Amino acid sequence: MFRRAGAFVTRHPRLVLAGALLFLVLSVVFGMDATGRLKTQGYDDPRSESSRAARLAGERLGASPNLVLVARSGGGSVDDPAARGAGEELTGRLAAQPHVSAVTSYWTDRAAELRSRDGHAAMLVAHVDGEGKELAARAERLRAELAAPADAGKPLTVHAGGSALVDAELQNISESDLKRAESVVLPGTLILLVLVFGSVVAAALPLLIGVLAIAGTLLVLSVLGSVTDVSVFALNLTTALGLGLGIDYGLLVVSRFREELAAGFRPRTAAVRTVRTAGHTIAFSAVTVSAALATLLVFPPYFLRSFAYAGIAVVAIAAVSAVTVLPALLALLGKRVNAWSVPWRRSVRSGSRSGFWEGLARIVVRRPLIAALPVIGLLTLLAAPFAHADFATPDDRALPVGAAARQTGDLVRDRFDMKGASALTVVTTGGVSPGERAQYARRLSAFPQVAQVVGPDGGFRYGERATTAVAGSAVAGAAGAGVRPAGPAARGPVRLSVVPLVDPRSHAAQQLVHDIRALPGPAGAEVLVGGPSAVLVDAKATVGDRIPLALALISVTTFVLLLGFTRSLLLPLKAIVLNALSLAAVLGAMVWVFQSGHLHQLLGFTPGPLSTTMPVLLFCIVFGLSVDYEVFVLARIKEAHDAGEDNARSIVTGMARTGGIVTTAGALLAFTLLSFGTSRVSLLQFFGIGAGLGVLLDATLVRGVLVPALMRLAGGLNWWAPRPIRLKEPLRASRPPPAPVRRCPAARPAPRTPARARARH
Repeated sequence: MFRRAGAFVTRHPRLVLAGALLFLVLSVVFGMDATGRLKTQGYDDPRSESSRAARLAGERLGASPNLVLVARSGGGSVDDPAARGAGEELTGRLAAQPHVSAVTSYWTDRAAELRSRDGHAAMLVAHVDGEGKELAARAERLRAELAAPADAGKPLTVHAGGSALVDAELQNISESDLKRAESVVLPGTLILLVLVFGSVVAAALPLLIGVLAIAGTLLVLSVLGSVTDVSVFALNLTTALGLGLGIDYGLLVVSRFREELAAGFRPRTAAVRTVRTAGHTIAFSAVTVSAALATLLVFPPYFLRSFAYAGIAVVAIAAVSAVTVLPALLALLGKRVNAWSVPWRRSVRSGSRSGFWEGLARIVVRRPLIAALPVIGLLTLLAAPFAHADFATPDDRALPVGAAARQTGDLVRDRFDMKGASALTVVTTGGVSPGERAQYARRLSAFPQVAQVVGPDGGFRYGERATTAVAGSAVAGAAGAGVRPAGPAARGPVRLSVVPLVDPRSHAAQQLVHDIRALPGPAGAEVLVGGPSAVLVDAKATVGDRIPLALALISVTTFVLLLGFTRSLLLPLKAIVLNALSLAAVLGAMVWVFQSGHLHQLLGFTPGPLSTTMPVLLFCIVFGLSVDYEVFVLARIKEAHDAGEDNARSIVTGMARTGGIVTTAGALLAFTLLSFGTSRVSLLQFFGIGAGLGVLLDATLVRGVLVPALMRLAGGLNWWAPRPIRLKEPLRASRPPPAPVRRCPAARPAPRTPARARARH
C-alpha cells in the first residue's frame, strides 16, 4: 500500500503540491474565525446533578450572579453620606445596563456579607446574559464603563470581577500567550532544525508539515465550534502538537530519504522507498497517538473532549502530509534537499546514524541491569508525590496576580465574609407544600457543617427557625430572590441556599454534599444539590468513574496496535509498563511543583490543588507521544532483526539509527511545549511543563536506556508470538541498487530462442 502511495505522489508531485496549497489556503480563510467560536469553561459533566441543579435554577428561578463589583471608599466608611450616595448611583447604573439582571447591592439590600469586615469596601453582584465571546464582550464593556480607578475627587474606587470576567480574561490571556509563544517557537525551532539537519532547505520541510497540520486543525475546530462546545485551550494543543508531530514525522522522512540517497538510489526511487518504510512507521504512530487521544472522548467535560478533537485532527493531517506532500517535495528536490548547507554539519547529510547513541546502546546492552536500575529508581522517586495529590475545579486563581478579575477575587477573599458565595444550592421540584419545605430546610440546617439554610420560608440554624435576620443570604440567594411560589400553598421549584461552615474545597464540604444527597427529601419531590462543593464532587466523580474505562481502552488499543506493528507479545506490554512509569513520574513532579508550590516564585503561579481535568489530559497526551517514539525505535530495531542481525546487534543498530531522531524530535517538541510554561495562566503552565517534561524523560531516559536494557534482558522473547501473528513481510534495510551491466560495444546480443524450440528443450 505504501509503495503504491509513494509511486503515485512521486509520479505526480506537482499535482500533490497544488492540492496541498489549495488545502492550506482554504484552511487559513475558513479557519481564521475559530477563536470566536470557542469557549473557556467545560470542566464539569453537563449530566451531573450539580449541572442539572444550575440549569433548573437558572431556567425557573433566575440565573446565578457572574459579575462582581467591589467598591472601596477613599478612607472612610462605605456608610458615609458621600460613599453611600456614590454607591446608590453605581447600583442604579449597573441595573440600567442592558443584558444585566438580578442586581444585589449593599447600599440597597444592607446585607452584612456585602460589606467588608473593616467597613471600607462594599460589594455589588449581578448576572450578565450571554455565553462565549458574546458574554466576554459584554463583561469587558461593563468593566470599562463601571470600574473606576483611585481618584482623589471620587468617593469610591471600583474593581470588577466574577466568573464572566474571569472567562474573558482567560480567553484573552491564553490567546496573547499563544501568539507570543508562536513568535518565539517558530524561529527558534527553525534555527534548531538547521543545526540538526545541516541545511536550511531540509530544516524547512518539517515546519511545512507543522504549518499544514495547524492550519487544517483550525479549520476543523472552526467547524466543530459551530455545532458543539469546544474549549479555547484546544488551540494551544493544536500549535504544540502540530509543530511537534510535523517535526517528528519530518525528521523521520527526511532522514530516511537522505539515507536512501546516500545508499545510491535516485531521488524518485529514494522517495518511494522512504514512503514504504517511514510511511509504514508514521501510519502506526499516527493511529496509536490518535487512539490515545481518542480516550479523552469517554469523559463528558467538553474541555477534555476538545483536546481529543484537536489532537486527532492534527495527528491525521500531519501524518497524511508527511507521506504525501513531503515525498512529492523530496522527489522534486532530490539532492537539493541539502541546499543552503551549514559547513560544520556536513556529516549529517548522509543519514540518521548517531555515533553517540550507538556507543550508549553498546554500553546498555553490555550491562543492562546496571543501566536500567538507576533510571527506574529516579522515575519512582519523581512519582512519589502523586500519592498526596489533591484536586479542585479552576477559579480566578488560574489567572496571574495582576489580572483585574484575579485582583477582585483576592479582594473578596481577603476582606469579605463570603460564606454565602460558597453556599450549596439545593433545588426541590415537584409538589412540595410550604410546611414540608420548611421541615426539610430545618433538617438540612441540623448538619454540624452547616451555618444556616436560607429559603423562601425564612432562615434556619441548628435545626430551628432563625429568630433574627439571616446573614449570608444576599449573595447566595441573589439570583431569583424574588422568584418564589405565589401564595402560601403554591407548589413549584424552590431554591434553598445551604451556607457551610467549612471551606468549599475541603473534604468536610465534599462530605456535606454526600450527606445532603443521602438525606431523604420531601415526599414526591426530586432534590438536586449544586454549588461550588457539589461541582467539585461531581467533577471528581466524573473523572474517577471513567478512569478505569479510559485506562482499559488506552492499554488495549496500544497493545493491539503495537502487536500488529511488531508481531510480538512482549514488546507491547513493555511499552505500556514503561509509559505508565514515566507518566507517574511526570504527575508526581507536577504535584511537587504546582500543589506543593516549589518554583512558584519563578513561574509566577499560585500554589493549590490540581485541576480535576489536567492530569487526565496530561496522561493521554504524554502516553500517545511516548508510543509515537516507541514506534520509531522499534521500527528500526525490528528492521535490523528481520534483516538477520541477532538481538543485541539489532538493538544497537536500531538505536544508532533512531536515537538521534527521537532525542532531536523530543527536544524540539519539548522546546515547543515548555514555551507554554511561560504563560500567565496556570492551566497552560501545568500543561506545557508537564507535557514537556514527559517528552524529555521519554525521549532520553526511557527510549535511550530502559528500552534497550529491557530488550537485551528479554533476549529472544522480544520477537516471540504465535505463528499466525508472526506472518509478515519484513522491512529490509536500505541497500545500494545493483550496478548497471556494462556491455562491450562490439558484442552483439545472443539470438533469441524461438518459443517452440524453448518448449521442446
